[in-house]
Amino acid sequence: MSYLPSLPEDAVLMDVFRAYPAGVAPLADYHRILLRGPSVFSLAERELIAAYVSGLNDCAYCHGVHGATAEAFGLPEGRLTALLTDLDTAPVEQRWKVLLRYLRTLTLAPSRLTKVDAEAVLAEGWDEKALHDAVSVCALFNFMNRFVAGLGITANEAYFAAAAARFVADTDYREYQDIAESG
Repeated sequence: MSYLPSLPEDAVLMDVFRAYPAGVAPLADYHRILLRGPSVFSLAERELIAAYVSGLNDCAYCHGVHGATAEAFGLPEGRLTALLTDLDTAPVEQRWKVLLRYLRTLTLAPSRLTKVDAEAVLAEGWDEKALHDAVSVCALFNFMNRFVAGLGITANEAYFAAAAARFVADTDYREYQDIAESG
């Protein structure tokens, strides 16, 4: 239920962006760079990180949208749930477990991160660019989760599927850019 009286109770993030377009262009650019630009991570893997962080933050909106998008890009169904339920037994490589453990700490207890934690990620074969990209996506979704929660934005499974289809078709985040240009 939207907390903004000018928007309908069932407002979604795009409704907020249409009502307040001033910051949409730089935010869309940052999403495009991190989620669709060059990276050691595939599109599905970056969406997985976004959905994983959002799941840790209990942000049903971002978790739903980006979990569905990760699956649309090829993430096996149920993988995200397994990662959030028990990272240690989830069906992923050890290097992913170490990276996601790092992102979990960054999300839930950032002051507890140390150089040793980063060294553990690098020791698993991730390079410095991978750590940078993963931290950047994590940070963006910690921001987005708080933005969505603070404005009371929610949606249902049907919306998640529709949003995923849009994100797969619109890899340049053109819809965001159209809003920015019209505002």
